[in-house]
Amino acid sequence: MTLFLLCVFAFLAGFTDAIAGGGGLIQTPAALVLLPQYQLATVLGTLKIPSFSGTSIATVQYLRRVPVNWLLIGLMTAVAFCAAFAGSTLLTHVNNSFMKPLLLFMLVIVAIYTYTNKRFGDHIEKAHSFRQQVTYSLLISLIIGFYDGFIGPGAGSFLILSFIGLMGFDFLKASAYAKFVNLATNLGSITFFTLTGKIIYSIALPMALCNALGGWAGARLAILRGNTFIRIFFLIVVCATIIRFAYDVWVR
Repeated sequence: MTLFLLCVFAFLAGFTDAIAGGGGLIQTPAALVLLPQYQLATVLGTLKIPSFSGTSIATVQYLRRVPVNWLLIGLMTAVAFCAAFAGSTLLTHVNNSFMKPLLLFMLVIVAIYTYTNKRFGDHIEKAHSFRQQVTYSLLISLIIGFYDGFIGPGAGSFLILSFIGLMGFDFLKASAYAKFVNLATNLGSITFFTLTGKIIYSIALPMALCNALGGWAGARLAILRGNTFIRIFFLIVVCATIIRFAYDVWVR
């Protein structure tokens, strides 16, 4: 029954993450509740396998409809991999709860801005030089890649927000680029947790299959419905992230 419930939550996480990021908001709390006998690092390491699986399937779906700059993708994924590895390494030595009040404040601002600015996420690609594009892309990958390895929940939403705000991408293109960076961050964390023996494969592999199915369904729906749908879903995910962090800061 525990494994069945974990697989259900993995499907929902993959579905949500493929559209607007934030799948960790569903999958991580569920696993922490259902697997209380394991250490935090073991649970988080195990969850990186289904996260990678679902993101991989979603990425393939986006690639069929959204053109990408492969040079930028290559640079971003390399930086994100190393940053996530470093973040996961730090996670085993430092408590990450001190960052949550700051993130809570930032997310409230993001939610208000996204709700009030109806054109947020429209196609307004900015006239950056190639050097500026590379600079912004590497900064996004470095900062959020480290965040994903160190804390995790909401990283996909932060990536989408960054690609829209700094690069001027629309929601669909931002989601596509976010998937590539998420792949690299998940792989970086998986590498670390594999080397330290923190992954329970008997749990991770069935969850990976369900997360992949959710990722396929979510990406198909996002591509079919377009920017308006993704914007609404993004706002819902951000609000859910706010509630999660508010609970961590003020209740737990």
